[in-house]
Amino acid sequence: MRKQQQALKPITTVEGLLEAGLLQEKDLPAVSEAAKDFAIRVTPEVVAGIRRKDASDPLYAQYVPSAAELESDGLEMDDPTGDGPFSPLKGVVHRYPDRVLLKVTHTCEVYCRFCFRKDKVGQGEKGLTAAEIDAALTYIRNDPAIFEVILSGGDPLVLSPRRLSEILKKLASVSHVKVVRIHTRVPVVAPEKINAGLLAALRKFPTVYVAIHVNHVRELSDTAKAALARLVDGGVPLLSQTVLLKGVNNSVEALADLMRALVAVRVKPYYLHHLDRARGTSRFRCSIAEGQRLVRALRGRLSGLCQPTYMLDIPGGHGKVPIGPAFLGGSENGSHVVEDPWGYMHKYVDGV
Repeated sequence: MRKQQQALKPITTVEGLLEAGLLQEKDLPAVSEAAKDFAIRVTPEVVAGIRRKDASDPLYAQYVPSAAELESDGLEMDDPTGDGPFSPLKGVVHRYPDRVLLKVTHTCEVYCRFCFRKDKVGQGEKGLTAAEIDAALTYIRNDPAIFEVILSGGDPLVLSPRRLSEILKKLASVSHVKVVRIHTRVPVVAPEKINAGLLAALRKFPTVYVAIHVNHVRELSDTAKAALARLVDGGVPLLSQTVLLKGVNNSVEALADLMRALVAVRVKPYYLHHLDRARGTSRFRCSIAEGQRLVRALRGRLSGLCQPTYMLDIPGGHGKVPIGPAFLGGSENGSHVVEDPWGYMHKYVDGV
């Protein structure tokens, strides 16, 4: 059955959603309106994982458009992370001194309905041309403080292995760039693309980390796990990024199941992102207080390997900061009050 699903093409229209039984006729006008602002793309792998054909299903909610996308809470914006002022040239975002973001494409294998770049991604704009990539590489080459290049977009792994190989080969020629990190959803939404050609391309740069975007344990199907194993066995260290989403993973059980499952397949949980304020995403939003409560509960019950860092990307381009709960209280004469993972308070004398 899984092989038959993979032989099918992704769904990219409201009519396709209707034909697949993922949409009801009565919802067609509103969903069609929502799709005008943000593209549809649902891969066969995702369709195969959906159990309930409504927003109560954590996979359905992430990928199938809803009339709720037409609503805004008044605080949402087109560029919630404020990339614009930090883009010295097309495709480059340079916010931190030791790393740059290189957005090589504006397309993805799937279009997540909460995407923080939905004003750019999936809007038909092509990725960087060869000349634009060369200009970005010149910029990177001319700044010796740049230690890490993060390939993003869109999703860099939609590129052909040949194109990806060319980019990584050019980055390998820059002596001060020591690490390339790739942000992707491909291993969990189109695992068949993690093949020998892609693995060979990733070897063009000595140290490549791949950060997998995954929000629910059911996205880790058997085929997705096999794709992740191919990456790890091929020498690629894996991290995970998860977005805290109301109705998808905003429970201790959902997050614990996901983080444990990731560690079990050799993926280190990295970030749990507080949802960015992209337009039309209010249905997914949790409060920071709820996020801190969930992270505090994880600390009390999960191995340290399973702990992601709860992060907020401050609107306006002011950068990411950890916003997890504090366990250490204020100090007085070298004495602190410390809360343990189960909520009990203890005195700790620093003694320095």
